[in-house]
Amino acid sequence: MAHRISIWISAFGVVVSLALLTGAVLEYRAGASVLWAGAGALIVLCAVHALVRDLRRSRGGPSS
Repeated sequence: MAHRISIWISAFGVVVSLALLTGAVLEYRAGASVLWAGAGALIVLCAVHALVRDLRRSRGGPSS
């Protein structure tokens, strides 16, 4: 049960990070620093990594 909760939390993290990336890109297009978009992309990559790690752990695949 704990693995399912962890997967749901990670999936929610991906959704939230994509929303942050969208906001960062919109701010960049409005004249803000490109670092906002870069930081948003890094957050998305970290969230996707956590989701993949949780999915592999729940399926009994090779651990990292």
